[in-house]
Amino acid sequence: MAQRWLPSLSALRAFEAAARHESAKQAAEELSVTATAISHQIRALEESLGVALFVRKPRQLELTAQGRELQQVLESAFDSISATAVRLSAVPCRQAITLSTTPAVAVRWLLPWVCMLRDAQPNIDLRIHASHEPVALDGVTADIAIRYGDGRWPGLVAEKLFDNTFIPACSPHLGLQSASELAKHSLIHFRNQAVVSSPIDWTVWQKKAQVPGLDVSAGLVFSDETHAISAAVGAQGVALMSRQLIEDELKEGRLVQPFGPELEGKPFFLVYPEHRKHDPTIQAVRDWVMAVPGGLCTL
Repeated sequence: MAQRWLPSLSALRAFEAAARHESAKQAAEELSVTATAISHQIRALEESLGVALFVRKPRQLELTAQGRELQQVLESAFDSISATAVRLSAVPCRQAITLSTTPAVAVRWLLPWVCMLRDAQPNIDLRIHASHEPVALDGVTADIAIRYGDGRWPGLVAEKLFDNTFIPACSPHLGLQSASELAKHSLIHFRNQAVVSSPIDWTVWQKKAQVPGLDVSAGLVFSDETHAISAAVGAQGVALMSRQLIEDELKEGRLVQPFGPELEGKPFFLVYPEHRKHDPTIQAVRDWVMAVPGGLCTL
């Protein structure tokens, strides 16, 4: 491809403004320079092209035939450039962000409220990474996460979202009234090999409840909390679940808490890198999560 030759673009801009206003002074005001600078730019352009572009009169610049031809081309070109620039700047820059959390928190707590983020931040593309294993918040695997623990993760900002209280829960169709009846029903277990911290399970519950004849090793075992909840709703047994994750079922009466005791697990926190705490996208997702109903903070 042959190399394109163009006169000085600043000179072309000065000429176009002067031709439009028919005045070096008004062109100077538009471009925030002096009238002398406009005159110098036009003379340099004329010397470059080897033609006169203006007939200079005392208080007016009058275009020559060559000047009018150039002015028409530049007007069309600058209009096209301006229209394209406006169109491109009007297209929002989309930002993708990955939030990592457990499958149950994703499905049962966050997803019903994604519309809040979409309405408030339509230019953010949220990606949810559902896993029980904590992943690196390196901007590649994930950017921000919801984790349960003691709230101390080096290099991360941790903001408490909600407590994690475990309760026995079952369908009201089972008709349970007291813990003494529990041995007659199947226990529903949630066990995931990725969970390495001390789990809250039926063994821990039985140490506190001391229900006679209860075999905590028996029952249905699920690797996904949402499946365990579905089994409980379907009257397949009694589950030991986080109250916060079955709040809807409890309110609607599809699950009931027939008895105690309750066990306190580790709270859930929103965490993100300390060095990204002023990142606008991180802050936008943070504000959305903190405003999701059921958390400790409603913004």
